[in-house]
Amino acid sequence: MIRLILVLLAVLIYLIIGIFLQLAEWIIGKFNKPLKDRTSLAMVQWIFRVILKLSGVRVTVRGRENIPTDRPVLYVGNHRSYFDILIGYTQVVGLCGFVAKKEIEKVPLLSLWMKMLYCLFLDRENLKEGLKTILQGIDYIKKGVSIWIFPEGTRNQNQKETELLPFKEGSMKIAEKSGCPIIPVAIHNSYQIFERQCPLIRKANVIITFGEPILIQELDKEQKKFLGAYTRSRIQSMLEGYEREGV
Repeated sequence: MIRLILVLLAVLIYLIIGIFLQLAEWIIGKFNKPLKDRTSLAMVQWIFRVILKLSGVRVTVRGRENIPTDRPVLYVGNHRSYFDILIGYTQVVGLCGFVAKKEIEKVPLLSLWMKMLYCLFLDRENLKEGLKTILQGIDYIKKGVSIWIFPEGTRNQNQKETELLPFKEGSMKIAEKSGCPIIPVAIHNSYQIFERQCPLIRKANVIITFGEPILIQELDKEQKKFLGAYTRSRIQSMLEGYEREGV
């Protein structure tokens, strides 16, 4: 319970102070947008690290060398916990926006930070609005901003971590249309932090692995046709690797 209280206090204090920080960032952005982008990213990564520390989360990173440093990518990951976003965002290379559900856009202060960091809000019930979100993601990629998606569409609550939900094929359009590499991401053991004993937060050892880039132009016809399923199989194989290791 103490960890939960500390995390909630940290988030509340940051969001309140964030009102003034956002104003400062807005002013900086008027004169130097690249600087605003870098400082906004640094601040959010800092508070995410603080939250992970308060939660007792130890993160082991594998395969970070697989992330290109000279071009944006589409990160595609499995999704078992709210903490997946914090864990992933502290490890990205350069600017990166997450694709979140539309409802989060209504959360005061939080949504402003997310918009500043190129996050997208996806309306799963409205195909027209969903297409606009995908097109915006493609535009961000072309401008040098990476995008992170969880193609399962919601948090996976299956008992076995390797039992992934089907991937939404439409979410792969960002990579298909922009030509950027896909980085498959496997996050192991994050559900132990919160979801397993909700509402309590427990310390946990989490492993995040960035797989080798998927270059669409090098795939065969069948793999390109079902890119979501192919990427899912790559992530599933990575998760099964954890199982074989017994970690």
